[in-house]
Amino acid sequence: MAMREIVFDTETTGLSFSGGDRMVEIGCVEMLNRVETGRTFHAYYHPERDMPVEAFNVHGLSQAFLSDKPRFGDAVEELLEFVGDSPMIAHNAGFDFSFLNGELTKCGRPIVHMQRMVDTLQIARSRHPGAKHSLDALCSRFGIDRSHRVLHGALLDAQLLAQVYVELMGGRQIGLGLLSNTGSSASTPVVAQAPRVVRPPRVFVASEGDLAAHAAFMKGIKDPIWGAVASG
Repeated sequence: MAMREIVFDTETTGLSFSGGDRMVEIGCVEMLNRVETGRTFHAYYHPERDMPVEAFNVHGLSQAFLSDKPRFGDAVEELLEFVGDSPMIAHNAGFDFSFLNGELTKCGRPIVHMQRMVDTLQIARSRHPGAKHSLDALCSRFGIDRSHRVLHGALLDAQLLAQVYVELMGGRQIGLGLLSNTGSSASTPVVAQAPRVVRPPRVFVASEGDLAAHAAFMKGIKDPIWGAVASG
């Protein structure tokens, strides 16, 4: 059975839902067996409040741009249908979960249980202690192109994070598990073995010239230790 996971990111008006901030964007990427399927979900939401300049400088979403977007509670069904009951992966996931669950609670919907949360920040800290663990730093570590990331964007960041997540969990080869003709598990990678080429052994024989040159060299050595051993 395929393992389905959702990698997601949010953009907000600030740092605290309980302090009055709201979620204004969410981007989700679907993965099966840690391979992106190409299915994504992306939505903007009306924040029902102003946009602080500090938040605008991070994601570039203005109050004017969001003014005609739906309120979260009016568009929540699409998001819930896409997410389903799959585990949800985010970077510094506690932050994103606090806003997602805050919005769900506000509109009277059940929250996403914290057991479904996978935090790539915690994974990165355990795998690479002492290193930098921002999304940009992890992209650099794993050679993931982020040149198009000028501002934060929920869907773009979720797509970058999906690649980072794969690398943190073992690298791109984990998605190469294919079923063999004998019906082996899809979770076990099947690696095609190249045919082994057996070469005939090489024969190394010194020529007469090589032997003569060696004998002349040996005669030129004064008081060789093997001579003293032989005479003793």
